Amino acid sequence: DDSMERTLILLKPDCVQRRLMGRVLARFEDKGLNIIAMKMMRVTPDLAKKHYAEHVKKDWYPALEGFITGGPIVAAVVEEMLGATSGLKAAPGTVRGDFSSSRQMNLVHGSDGPEAAQREIALYFLDEEICANEPAISLWLRAADEG
Repeated sequence: DDSMERTLILLKPDCVQRRLMGRVLARFEDKGLNIIAMKMMRVTPDLAKKHYAEHVKKDWYPALEGFITGGPIVAAVVEEMLGATSGLKAAPGTVRGDFSSSRQMNLVHGSDGPEAAQREIALYFLDEEICANEPAISLWLRAADEG
């Protein structure tokens, strides 16, 4: 469905190590977002270079790569069911505001737009790993005339 906007969410190593995975994922679910793919994995230096391609030449990149490859992450694809103005972008900010006290160790990554999401999702997931579905609750998340 083209009205569904997808984004890649990464629960970064600090989120996993601090045992905040469930609490962070619950925020996305509570917001009415649909998780359609998820896996725990290690980011390799090669994957980090692809994901952060625009930053590889920056002097702080080695620290970023060391951080993101330093422990397991959880990669997830979420689908926004409420349209672009629903507050998807507020969800990670709330997580960071409540749990993070660091610029680098900021717990979550969220794609910063549809084009970035498409590129990033392809780095972490094969098409067959995405389980698109519309949960029954979606009928109760918005009125029929809200599109």
